[in-house]
Amino acid sequence: MPLQIPDLIAPHLAKPVAVLGGGRSGEAVLALLEKLGAKGVLYDEKLKHAKHVFTATQARAHPLVIFSPGFAANHKWLATARKAGCETLGELDFASLFWRGKIIAVTGTNGKTTLTEFLTHALRSIKRDTTAAGNVGFPFSALVNRTDGGTIDDTAVVEVSSFQSESFKYFRADSALWINLAEDHLERHQHMRDYFDAKWRLLDRSLGGVILAGDSVQRHAAEFGCALPPDACVATENQPADILLAGTIFEHYPQRENFLIAAAWWRHAGLPEQALYTAAQNFKLGRHRLQRVAEVRGVSYWNDSKATNFHAVESALSQFPSPVILIAGGLSKGGDIPGFVRRIAPSVKHALLIGATSGELSAACRAYNVSHTACATFAEAVKLASKNAQSGDHVLLSPGFASFDMFTSYEDRGDQFEQLVAGLAAAPASKH
Repeated sequence: MPLQIPDLIAPHLAKPVAVLGGGRSGEAVLALLEKLGAKGVLYDEKLKHAKHVFTATQARAHPLVIFSPGFAANHKWLATARKAGCETLGELDFASLFWRGKIIAVTGTNGKTTLTEFLTHALRSIKRDTTAAGNVGFPFSALVNRTDGGTIDDTAVVEVSSFQSESFKYFRADSALWINLAEDHLERHQHMRDYFDAKWRLLDRSLGGVILAGDSVQRHAAEFGCALPPDACVATENQPADILLAGTIFEHYPQRENFLIAAAWWRHAGLPEQALYTAAQNFKLGRHRLQRVAEVRGVSYWNDSKATNFHAVESALSQFPSPVILIAGGLSKGGDIPGFVRRIAPSVKHALLIGATSGELSAACRAYNVSHTACATFAEAVKLASKNAQSGDHVLLSPGFASFDMFTSYEDRGDQFEQLVAGLAAAPASKH
C-alpha cells in the first residue's frame, strides 16, 4: 500500500520543504520527501552540497521545516522559522505521521540502544514483524520510506533521545519504556529538570498506552512533582539474581535493568515468558559497550566507547573487582565534573585523560588524589596505559564524554582504540 499523506500535513508539502541538518536523519528525510512527491531543500552550515544560510527570506519559501535532532529548540534557524510562521517538526515527529504500525518507544540515559535492540530481537524470535529505528542509528524516516509506512501488523521499536522528544507535536507511542535517568546532556538542557521534562514529553505522547519507568525515573518524578501512572513503576535496582539469566549479558547490572523493563513490557503484552528468556540466551550485545577486546601480556583491554556520560562510566567501573587504568575525556556535555571524579576515585588506579575536558578532569583528579596523566593524543593514552599496566590489570576505555572533539563518532573512537590495542599485541614486548 502506498504511503498515505495525512490531511494535516498535505498542504505543507505543496511547496518545498526545508530540511535543517544533513547526516543520517537529514538524508533520510530528503529521501522520504522524494517518495511523497515533495521537494526538500537541505540547509547545513558545514555540508558543501547544502545551502549555508537560513534567513527570513528562505523561511517564507518553506511552510514546513523539518530539523535534525542536533538542532536545539533555541537554534537561530528554528527561531527564524517560527517567526516566519513555519510548521517546525523534528525528523522523528515527521516520520511518525506516516507509520501505520505499532510503536514501542524506548528512552533513558543509558541502555536504550541495548533495550531497543533486545526487544526487536525478542519479538522477531516469536515471528513478529519488528524493526529497530530512531536514535539507534536507523532514522524512522528511512524505515517509513523502506516499508511504505508499514502495516498495522508491523512494530517499530524506536529509540528516542531527549533531543527528539523535547519537541514532539504529533508523535504517539503505543508503549513508552523509560529505563533510567541520570546526569547527561546538560550542555543542551541546562538543568536536570529541563532534561527530565524533555523525556517526560514522551510519556505525554503515550497516554492511553503502556508506560513503564525504572526506579531512578520514579525518584526524579517524585522530586519534580510529576505523577506516574500506578502501574508504570518497575523495580529495576538492587533486584535479586535470576538464575534463568545466568550466562547472558543480563545476568548482572547495568544490563539487568534493561531486562527488567523488557520483562515488564513482555508480561503486559501477554507474551510467553520462556520466549523472552530464550531470546536473552542468544542475544549479542552491540559493539563498543563494555567489551573485552584483547589480552596483551596479561593485561585486559575493554572498549566501552559508547559510555558518553558519567552514569555509564560509573556502571562500567562497578563491573571490575579492583581499580582499573581508565582512559576518559572528550567533549563536555555539562554536569559536575569534580563530583564525577570524586565518585569514581576509589575505582581508578590511574586515569589517562584525553580531549577537550582533559584540563578540567586533571584539576579534579588533583583535588581527589587520583593518579592521572593528561595525554595530547589518543594514541599516547593507549601507549601509556600499556606501559603502566601490570599483568592482571584492566585497561578501560570508558570516556564519559562526547566523541566529537577528536573523533567522528563513538564508533570511530572505539574502532581506533581496538586498532591501537591490536598494534600493542603485534609489537615486541621489549617496546613496552
